Amino acid sequence: MHSDELPSLALRAGNQLRQRGDTVAVAEGSAGGLISAALLAVPGASACYLGGVVVYPAAAYTAWLVLQPRMLTRHEGAPPWIAVVEAPARMRGATEPFALNLAQSAAAKLGTTWGIGEAGAAGPSNPYGDPAGHCWVAVAGPNETTRHILIGIDDRPANMVTFAVAALAPLSDTLDKAPTP
Repeated sequence: MHSDELPSLALRAGNQLRQRGDTVAVAEGSAGGLISAALLAVPGASACYLGGVVVYPAAAYTAWLVLQPRMLTRHEGAPPWIAVVEAPARMRGATEPFALNLAQSAAAKLGTTWGIGEAGAAGPSNPYGDPAGHCWVAVAGPNETTRHILIGIDDRPANMVTFAVAALAPLSDTLDKAPTP
């Protein structure tokens, strides 16, 4: 369960965040904490990484998401770019809107510049019928982006690493394109 890409992408993103004076928070599911672990492995991570959560079971993401029907006002400390909208009572996991909600919620909860959300199916099977190796990742912040990954293998550890790599790559790409603060 190792990819040479993961540490190099984390180093690149960490350096970019520190150079910009930006911060990041992570809400990940099927990557199981690997996104956060990769960012924390970068020297100086405390300057830019403000926290993360693994929202694997429904109870975890229900407790952690900001944009829920019962919460229709801006979350205290939320960056101004996070719009408060009514979310469905039960948002389906492993979808683009869910991953974006995770990214926005991570940033809002911890008051960071950027949020990363990841939701997928590491496999080999799941009760929702999603294919193994399927994942949505999202980056929320001054610029937002989402990406779908479908590698279609049922190797759980390999999928988890692939999902973490897939989440850090768009963060770094988005930071390259974002205006300098």
